[in-house]
Amino acid sequence: MSIQALRTEMSILNMRTRMPFRYGIATLTSLPHLFVRITFDIDGQRVDGIAAEGLAPKWFTKDPATSVEADVADMLAVIRAGCGFAEQAGSCASVFALWRHVYAAQAEWAQSQPHPPLLWSFGVTLLERAAIDAWCKAKSVTFADAVRSGALGLEPGDVHAELKGASPASLLPAQPSRRIAVRHTVGLGDPLRDEDIPAPERVDDGLPQSLAACLQRYGLEYLKIKLMGDGPADRERLKAIAELLGPRAATIAFTLDGNEQYRSVDAFRDFWASLTGDRELDAFLSRLLVVEQPMHRDVALADATAEGLRRWRDRPPIIIDESDAELHSLPTALDAGYAGTSHKNCKGVFKGLANACLLAHRRSRDPDRPFVLTGEDLANVGPVALLQDLAVMATLGLEHVERNGHHYFHGLAMLPAPLQQQVLAEHGDLYHADAASTPTLHVAGGRIDLTSVLAAPFGCAVSLDMTMFEPASEWRFASLGV
Repeated sequence: MSIQALRTEMSILNMRTRMPFRYGIATLTSLPHLFVRITFDIDGQRVDGIAAEGLAPKWFTKDPATSVEADVADMLAVIRAGCGFAEQAGSCASVFALWRHVYAAQAEWAQSQPHPPLLWSFGVTLLERAAIDAWCKAKSVTFADAVRSGALGLEPGDVHAELKGASPASLLPAQPSRRIAVRHTVGLGDPLRDEDIPAPERVDDGLPQSLAACLQRYGLEYLKIKLMGDGPADRERLKAIAELLGPRAATIAFTLDGNEQYRSVDAFRDFWASLTGDRELDAFLSRLLVVEQPMHRDVALADATAEGLRRWRDRPPIIIDESDAELHSLPTALDAGYAGTSHKNCKGVFKGLANACLLAHRRSRDPDRPFVLTGEDLANVGPVALLQDLAVMATLGLEHVERNGHHYFHGLAMLPAPLQQQVLAEHGDLYHADAASTPTLHVAGGRIDLTSVLAAPFGCAVSLDMTMFEPASEWRFASLGV
């Protein structure tokens, strides 16, 4: 087999949220959604592969000193660089080989750039996803089958040396998850009850806005609760959520997102002690699954942090997220005492698959230690990004995944009408039409149906017409109106 990247097109669609999404140091109200189409030669056949991503500011860098405009420009720059290295790569023996070549070239280029690893590696992931999409189309195979058969060329041992000789099929679940539970994000600014919403901020689009309304509408069984780093305020908010859940708290599991709010293990340990010392939270905390990235990325993998985690014998399971920036980040974190990491396609598909293989391998060697892989989101939406994300999450065998794009955006209302109708026709299990005929995510009993996602080559069965969107070369940040 051979694969060669020939030509790249990029287009942008501006998207605006239906309600603000406050995460960490940022509050999202609008963003550019990037579509990438790359033409490949695959064994002599010309095939287009597509990928997409919402360019969310302040996640890849978390630098309060930079402007949102500069953050978006940097994201576009690293994506253009990655696609450029792909076009220079020539013919490669597999999709994985192409990814490895581009990743290495991007890493070398980044040494002379101000971009941190989480950002420059993001620039490789759009090429990676487009290449997977094109290959699966060319070979008429689904992503899950391509991964397990080894057809994409993935060698886990090339990412983590201790997996040398192991195949994806020997370490990943035998079958993808066909239904997956939604882990609903409770953002820092999200109202808990309808009566908490000031009249000027109420959204009248037929979708639930408060946590109470989402619980009722979607039948949620999992939550992801964001922390702001203010100990007393976070504790009171958790108590308010526990009170809201009432008897349902016994059936709802949750994760806590630390949002990098702590600069040391001791600081987070003090906060945790304030929670576990509050008897009103005893029953609620018994349903905790994992704490995600409480320590700032500048210190999360430092020697002092590892020492602090090792001293904290009864710590809750803690995973990295933003600190999972390089190929060696997960094994470094595991050695430091973390329980695992998260998967997001924006951190890398092959990297996520290899990380899942590593965790399965470690679990088999040390079954008494918790090894955790969670699925997380950056407000992903369809028709491409969310579906490719779900295809990977299902292949990893995850039972639940953070989903928030359908909460902060009004379904696919921002898409041109013909594309909306195509989504409903091709993915009528994942989406359904609301009263205004807008495709909205179909969450029933807290779960979404992935039948059509798993049947498509790489999650998405729609045909993307790039002329529906503005060419990236002509797009201007000012058009966002922020």
